[in-house]
Amino acid sequence: MTVYTYALTLRDHPLRLDGLSGVGAPPTPLRTVLAGPLCAVVSDVSEEPHPTERDIGAHHDVQQRLMESGVVLPLRFGATALDDDAVRSALEEHADDYAERLRRLDGCVEYSLKAAQEARQPHDHVRDGEADSEAGSRPGELGVPDARPRLKALASGVTEAFRPFTREVKPGAPSGEDFLNVSFLVSSDQDELFIASEMSLAHQMGEDFDFRLQGPLPPYSFA
Repeated sequence: MTVYTYALTLRDHPLRLDGLSGVGAPPTPLRTVLAGPLCAVVSDVSEEPHPTERDIGAHHDVQQRLMESGVVLPLRFGATALDDDAVRSALEEHADDYAERLRRLDGCVEYSLKAAQEARQPHDHVRDGEADSEAGSRPGELGVPDARPRLKALASGVTEAFRPFTREVKPGAPSGEDFLNVSFLVSSDQDELFIASEMSLAHQMGEDFDFRLQGPLPPYSFA
């Protein structure tokens, strides 16, 4: 059997995992591997897990439950080890690093924010037979040569607007039509302010912009 690892936490974590099942078919009971002050939440699997909807959901449910009652260092889906000794050895070898990361993440969750601007079509610039004099200079329009640097500057401005409500910020590479892809580490005492700020900014930017906020999430990007 292979050992599948969901998250690392502290030895004194309450571990309220009743009613949850792990990954695999069939899933085996959730359990722990201890080493000093650290604890790994694991289960046994007969083969490398596949990213099915069921197993991804089970992985996420375990981490969400752990987050409800203590600090967690979440592992991304698919983390396995040969056996308990391998897990214990990793905990012992990196004990100081893991303890510092847990301290840094204590009381925090992650929010992921992505944004895009809808590209205007040529007919959008004509109203009652008159051409829009600002057409050709709007960021996000098709065929506008300076759209990319303007959107890059806009992404930077949006990110900075949230910085007062976050502990850490980690930009990502936008994909598709997005000009913004950024993750925020937010402490529990700033959570409501952060969400209110996102709603306010999205309203101010208007319907031409599509803001998509996801969270609260396990702090994968900062783990």
